[in-house]
Amino acid sequence: MEFAELIKTPRVDGVVLHRPFMPTVEGTLCLTGHHLILSSRQDNTEELWLLHSNIDSIEKRFVGSLGSIIVKCKDLRVIQLDIPGMEECLNIASSIEALSTLDLVSLMYPFFYRPMFEVIEDGWNLFLPEDVFKDLESMTDEWRLSDVNKDFSVCPSYPPLVAVPKDVDDETLKKVATFRHSGRFPVLSYYHKKNGMVMMRAGQPLTGTNGRRCKEDEKLINATLRPGKRGYIIDTRTINVAQQAKARGGGFETEANYPQWRRIHKAIERSNILQESLIKLVEACNDQSHSMDRWLSKLEASNWQTHVKEILTTACLAAQCIDREGASVLVHGTEGTDSTLQVTSLAQIILDPACRTIRGFQGLVEREWLQAGHPFQQRCAQSAYSNSKPRQEAPSFLLFLDCVWQILRQFPCSFEFSESFLVLLFEHAYASQFGTFLGNSTAERTKLSLPEKTVSLWSWVNRPQELERLTNPLFEANSLVIWPSVAPQSLLLWEGVFLRWNRSSRCFDEAYDEMVHIIEYNKELQNKVNSLRRQLAELETEDPLLQTP
Repeated sequence: MEFAELIKTPRVDGVVLHRPFMPTVEGTLCLTGHHLILSSRQDNTEELWLLHSNIDSIEKRFVGSLGSIIVKCKDLRVIQLDIPGMEECLNIASSIEALSTLDLVSLMYPFFYRPMFEVIEDGWNLFLPEDVFKDLESMTDEWRLSDVNKDFSVCPSYPPLVAVPKDVDDETLKKVATFRHSGRFPVLSYYHKKNGMVMMRAGQPLTGTNGRRCKEDEKLINATLRPGKRGYIIDTRTINVAQQAKARGGGFETEANYPQWRRIHKAIERSNILQESLIKLVEACNDQSHSMDRWLSKLEASNWQTHVKEILTTACLAAQCIDREGASVLVHGTEGTDSTLQVTSLAQIILDPACRTIRGFQGLVEREWLQAGHPFQQRCAQSAYSNSKPRQEAPSFLLFLDCVWQILRQFPCSFEFSESFLVLLFEHAYASQFGTFLGNSTAERTKLSLPEKTVSLWSWVNRPQELERLTNPLFEANSLVIWPSVAPQSLLLWEGVFLRWNRSSRCFDEAYDEMVHIIEYNKELQNKVNSLRRQLAELETEDPLLQTP
């Protein structure tokens, strides 16, 4: 298929662009296979380059012969294009609709994008399981790297290499895979070097209504327990939802078969509920009524902050079991690809200072989301404005980033990266020139040859000038476990994402610049103090009479 077939009118002059808190721009609108571009001959005006894949929905309005297209984006911005001529407006609108809903992954922009920057580090090779395992080997010899899934036949959503207990062979793993949802047998997620406790993740056990049992599964998770120790199974579903899953062939671990494990049920909502919540939240944020009561009522009705609280509470529970109780943990929900990953990755942010660095956070996203089989292509196909009926869309990753932002806000000096890094990841998960978030699993990315045919987001992020932009100026390395508050008054709306396009950023930019100036000035004064102390010490050694009493 040629892109030209979908573009009815490639260029229109005299188009006016309206964006909130920015001056209007008149210029030429061009449509290419992947971009909507508006360029102007006016001085000091920024061109608009918008990926078609970033467009969630469009609306058409007409006043006489003048047409307007309201473009609503997946990154939550809304822009308006005034187009002279009804026919041109209709042609542009239908072209945008066709180009923004292409289903074929190989036609997406990352396959056509050629970087204009030098790739210093190839991001595709940065966080390979075998390299991560070397770090684990330096701390313990109780685990091994299994290639039982090398052809993706045991579990289609797992990577080819997974860390499992040393005493469990591959034949046992294959049997356990038949007992877990989508073959997602328990694998190592995190090793806590302070006390040797571990966190594993999996899909739900397929016990069904008959109470099916799998002794290999029991052996596998018991292999992670120390003698005389108990473990915790954190099920991200309520007990009612878990009971209902039995009727569909799913279920949970019974006390009789897993006597060394204590099961705890939490209440993280399913995908469809989360998608509805995002839609309601964005609707509330765009409410122009200026009524505080109505705004707060809509915000509360969206339940978004409730989801943030529930996810953070569950992550804190997992971290508490590992660090304070000295117990190992197994986390699962139903599939093990959404709420499970939110909990395991946030628990690591709490426990492991390495995950709070820029490079460490990239590794966390790679391990616990991309390689762990979060279906990005399905979950991020639509955002909050789409008119299509939601299929498998859900803001699972955005909720995770929101939770990280909540912790970052409570511990502003403990993270090497700033809020900008989290916003960047949100944007690229939904629409990107990089191939990192394409596909739903490592198997799909391998089949699409993404490492050979596309550029990794990490190749861009790890350039010195980009790292400088994403670094938190307040950062001071903190080797401690950090415990976030989940009290309602401690959790705020993430304005940097949800109100980003609804308010002017000037005041925030000025405040940030002032903060950076104060930090730099403080460093200068500190250097002067250190220099004067050295001079004083030198004078004291030269003249004993000057020595301070």
